[in-house]
Amino acid sequence: MHCRIPSYRCYKPKNLGLVVIDSKQHYLGRYGSPESVAAYNRLIQEWLARAGASPAHTTPAGGPSINELILAFWTRYAERHYRRPDGTPTGELGNYRDSLRPLRRLYGTTLALDFRPLALKAVRQAMIDAGLARTTINQRVGRIVRLFKWAVENELVPPAVHQALKAVRGLQKGRSGAHETKPVKPVPDSDVDAVRPHVARQVWAMIELQRITGMRPGEVVLMRTCDIDTSGTVWVYTPERHKTEHHGQERKIYLGPRAQEVVKPWLRTNMIEYLFSPREAMGEYRAHQRRKRKTPLYRMALGLGLTSYGLMTYVPL
Repeated sequence: MHCRIPSYRCYKPKNLGLVVIDSKQHYLGRYGSPESVAAYNRLIQEWLARAGASPAHTTPAGGPSINELILAFWTRYAERHYRRPDGTPTGELGNYRDSLRPLRRLYGTTLALDFRPLALKAVRQAMIDAGLARTTINQRVGRIVRLFKWAVENELVPPAVHQALKAVRGLQKGRSGAHETKPVKPVPDSDVDAVRPHVARQVWAMIELQRITGMRPGEVVLMRTCDIDTSGTVWVYTPERHKTEHHGQERKIYLGPRAQEVVKPWLRTNMIEYLFSPREAMGEYRAHQRRKRKTPLYRMALGLGLTSYGLMTYVPL
């Protein structure tokens, strides 16, 4: 939402600089003086840092409630920060939604400054009772603590609140009521090979590339000819998006001879077109279904009484 920046004014009776922010008048010293202009700029920067919202007009005297704090965090920070360069939300936004849900349910109306370590442990116990894994619980509790870190940064709660919550140690393996997850092991090749007759050739090519190179599913679906450097013996694929791009890191995936044999049939003359097209896969599937049809389409239509009166027109396939 666009916010109009409050203007620098002159309070003529006393020749003072003046700015009105959220209906509150701030006198800035002699109008036009460097000190007055600097005070105006400082107040405007603080106001912009709060995204144009004044805590005094959105929270009670004791500070924001947990619900109000989550709303401020979500609208003023999370929705803007956890986005890819193209504007689409990242998975972390959904992770925060899941993490903050039990906090809202148990302590939504509690003042944020009254949220203490024992309350955080109560939220954590609710996660244990819900059957979540220990590692998942530790991650979600960490996000709750980071919510209060953001609140301290924006002067919505005292620093002592965040410091106290940081004292809550994570659940340790074998020393909590939370269950442990089983180690994730590679899928046997025989299980992977068994799906080949049941998937489109585009899907099988993507499976093969992941098995050979270890790239992520989100990287293989984004492959384009323009992103693949084929000048060397080993090709180099640089995804347009990847998981760690927000850290400023560059992702390169090396395609050896086996991977190149998988990719070659899919290279496009249109350099920016994705190699693996769901539309093409669906078109091939429908063509295959038409070839397998035993009953002509016009006979089926006659059996349903849909032809002859314009309700269906037979078009040879």
